Amino acid sequence: MNRSTRARTLTGTALALATAMALTACGGNDDASSDAEPKKQTKSSEAAAVKNPVVASYDGGLYVIDGETLKLAKTIELPGFNRVNPAGDEDHVVISTDTGFRVFDAARQEFTDAEFKGAKPGHVVRHGGKTALFTDGTGEVNVLDPAELAGGKRPKTRSHTSAEPHHGVAIELADGELVTTLGTEEKRTGALVLDKDNKEIARSEDCPGVHGEAAAKDEVVGLGCEDGVLLYKDGEFTKVDAPGDYARTGNQAGSDASPILLGDYKTDPEAELERPTRISLIDTRTAKMKLVDLGTSYSFRSLARGPHGEALVLGTNGVLHVIDPETGKVEKRIDAVGDWTEPLDWQQPRPTLFVRDHTAYVSDPGKRQLHSFDLDSAEKLKSVTLPKGTNELSGTVADH
Repeated sequence: MNRSTRARTLTGTALALATAMALTACGGNDDASSDAEPKKQTKSSEAAAVKNPVVASYDGGLYVIDGETLKLAKTIELPGFNRVNPAGDEDHVVISTDTGFRVFDAARQEFTDAEFKGAKPGHVVRHGGKTALFTDGTGEVNVLDPAELAGGKRPKTRSHTSAEPHHGVAIELADGELVTTLGTEEKRTGALVLDKDNKEIARSEDCPGVHGEAAAKDEVVGLGCEDGVLLYKDGEFTKVDAPGDYARTGNQAGSDASPILLGDYKTDPEAELERPTRISLIDTRTAKMKLVDLGTSYSFRSLARGPHGEALVLGTNGVLHVIDPETGKVEKRIDAVGDWTEPLDWQQPRPTLFVRDHTAYVSDPGKRQLHSFDLDSAEKLKSVTLPKGTNELSGTVADH
């Protein structure tokens, strides 16, 4: 574990002791978790369904927002630091709370009875009509069909328990193969693949510090390492080496429309918080990495993909960069928010990017604002000022 990760882990642990909660850091940090039960929510009766809901967390709860008008539809009180992820259908999101994953019906603004309890709920990965939940505190993987969330009950799942708990991730492919990480609480080393019967069929331990995943065109899976990217393609693992002894690509974004993965790129293992200006573009056809310097830093909540496979990066200069992944050329620059600085503590708010279809949503927590932009025209669609500044930003995203 490098000095930067140790510093953030200590920060997360201190927060956990102070607030009796903490969750897994998807920015590459591991934190403790409390067993305290969240307050039960009162379900809204006959609530009007929200169209294309966006869900944003704030300190103490959630905002449910109409994705077209940006009108605030509902405020849900929920103590603690809560993370928000698409569940994989048009109605639900998955909320990572201090007791586990809880399914929230965003369209109807209420929690369902579906819950996956466990310490340190971490990554939620959608792919090919399935959604994989990785619980770091137990090493348990649960894969569900989001179509089965409609009944409000916990759906049947495919389950796998890692050899040891760790900050991990999993993704199920169309043929039933499950790609999932290897590691312990102290050290993460690579990944393995299970067939549809949970029998191991492939393994690689050539990915130090493995973190995060993304899927490219033709179901090529990329896993971030501290010395490049590990690809799983056509039943085999392939390593994409990065220049230098240390080059971490711990956060990635993929698109079914592009064979190229978008990743961050950090080169200083001793930094308390590195603020990189370069991004990585990983070509899964050639197993080569291209670096592009944007001239501005960004955070782990800055990466996304557009409807045509565009690589999207929200810079600390307030600009949303629309990049051709084949050439690395910035094709559009959308002035989204003002200048901002990434905070040292990964749990603290910062401008965040969420993309659904042709619309990009960008939060500006310092001004308590949320904006939407049309990615094709680069025009601002709507803006709203919310009661409090937001932190996590997500919404419903159905796999078609």
